[in-house]
Amino acid sequence: MCGLAGLLRPTADLDAARLDALAGAMGDALEHRGPDDRGVWFDDAAGVALAHRRLSILDLSPLGHQPMASEDHRYVVVYNGEIYNFAELREVLVALGHVFRGHSDTEVLLAAVMEWGVEDAVSRCNGMFAIALWDRHERCLWLARDRVGKKPLYYGWAGGTFVFGSELKALWRHPAFDNGVDPDALALLLRFDYIPAPHAIHADTFKLLPGSLLRIDAATVADGPRAHDPHRDQRRYWEPRERMRAALAQPFNGDVLEAENRLDDLLRDAVSLRMVADVPVGVFLSGGTDSSIVTALMQAQSRHPVRTFTIGFERSHHDEAHLAREVAEHLHTQHTELYVSGADALGVVPTLPAMFDEPFADASQVPTALVARLARTAVTVALSGDGGDELFFGYKRYERALRNWRWHSRVPGFLRQALAGSAKTHGEASRTGGFAALAAEMGARGIGDVYRQRVMRWRDPEAVVPGAKLPAIFYDQPDPLHGVGTPADAMMLADFSVYLPEDLLCKVDRTSMAVSLEARAPLLDWRVAEFAWSLPLDFKRHPSGNKHLLKRVLRRYLPDSMVDRGKRGFGAPVSDWLKGDLREWAAALLDPARLRAEGHLDADAVDALWQQFLGGERKWHTHLWNVLMFQAWHEHWQSQRSAVRAI
Repeated sequence: MCGLAGLLRPTADLDAARLDALAGAMGDALEHRGPDDRGVWFDDAAGVALAHRRLSILDLSPLGHQPMASEDHRYVVVYNGEIYNFAELREVLVALGHVFRGHSDTEVLLAAVMEWGVEDAVSRCNGMFAIALWDRHERCLWLARDRVGKKPLYYGWAGGTFVFGSELKALWRHPAFDNGVDPDALALLLRFDYIPAPHAIHADTFKLLPGSLLRIDAATVADGPRAHDPHRDQRRYWEPRERMRAALAQPFNGDVLEAENRLDDLLRDAVSLRMVADVPVGVFLSGGTDSSIVTALMQAQSRHPVRTFTIGFERSHHDEAHLAREVAEHLHTQHTELYVSGADALGVVPTLPAMFDEPFADASQVPTALVARLARTAVTVALSGDGGDELFFGYKRYERALRNWRWHSRVPGFLRQALAGSAKTHGEASRTGGFAALAAEMGARGIGDVYRQRVMRWRDPEAVVPGAKLPAIFYDQPDPLHGVGTPADAMMLADFSVYLPEDLLCKVDRTSMAVSLEARAPLLDWRVAEFAWSLPLDFKRHPSGNKHLLKRVLRRYLPDSMVDRGKRGFGAPVSDWLKGDLREWAAALLDPARLRAEGHLDADAVDALWQQFLGGERKWHTHLWNVLMFQAWHEHWQSQRSAVRAI
């Protein structure tokens, strides 16, 4: 696990010393992602430089140092992540005549690119990764991201220079990166609590989509951002909708016991691959289905007690540490439990802008940061249970959306259109329920439109962000599966494509890497995902409870009493914070005079919600939290840019 950064100039107008210093500064901004080693490579004649910060996980020797050149010296790579099937690929490549000096997966990746080319090589990799690779012969830069989007990769233009990095803080270190706030991206933040790829908070700046490749030729860099369209230029080598449609076209045709056996085998292998490391490995354990099954499969394949980590909350209804403790005791893991106070949680809040570098407003970022910090005291790698809900129908909101879709389909068309026509006049009131919420869904063209109402925050963010025009994203499609599968499949696909990489995996990556901890998610092995997509819906959605097949596998390792219990999720009491200890902090950030001076948000609209919230409207804390996360981020970004300009 590492951090990468770099730049490509349209002309070779910077000398070696300047290229080295620029790339080195960008890479050093990511020291938390890789505190163990530092490397810079540049070619001043080509105007390209690559920087790397290493967190040593495999092959701790200098033979794993990056940037790394291929055996034939054609390619140079910086790479963040892990290729779990590297040993298998290495065997194939040795048989084809490749010789290896060390034991790192980076060296295997380069040999694979030499043998099969970039796209075919990446398609053969089972792992999580972000890759930047310079091709000396073609004079082009390749960027690549793993199938699901576990590892981040930003890119954009700093003046006339193409820049890229694992986090925005690397791009900020380039003195010409003066890209301001993109109002369209800000509107997306208010709508969803995060900014979906390929969009980013800055103008002329983008995220690489999961499962995508981007080729940038040195000759085209001078054309600048206006000549590059991320939707056109980013090429998907693995596209979830295509893969789900293919899986549904060839469904699993065995009975539920055969499916249970198959899933158990797949998960065992996925967990086993992610236990491979030359450093200590543990697991986040919440006591829910997903983390429990990962823990159980780890312990079943370990000769020693697995290290498990849980956060508990003092005097809080959010506390579920006792559930994790029961699982740990049954499996005989080496369990670490830490109870934190409200003050401990609130102490994380000021660090969030620096931790995430892009405004991000899922409040469960706070407990996730705390459990990552706890795990890092004992291990360098931690497995997580992310992905179970999106693959096995785990969210209660799926049921609510299906119920509403059934109700709406019974309403005559003319009445639905009439009600839908009034929805715009209700604005944010549709968030609070009642007639306004009903009217907002009445114009639904398909399950996608109904489900979007379940995952949005601000209903009309364009009204509060001056000059914004909401970009269309995957959630805006009325039928995400284009006529294939069931409405339930379509909702799970939408979450897998957007919410999972842009919220959940972003949250885990930033909080874990902030403390130099590598997080791995075996449930998101692409083989598990494609198998889950091939299953009939009643193997997931079942009268006895959702995530049916996953729970059948878990019963092999835990008693029914530890499987059949509800779970509230990894939340945070934001409403209490904003009315209590964070009230003064929030009031300063939301001050109308300040908002007017900055010009990014409609001060009157924001202040109206703030006053209504203080007056007792319970729903507005989520609206306010994403505004506050933007405001806190904006303050941090301004201070960071001032520091760079002063150098």
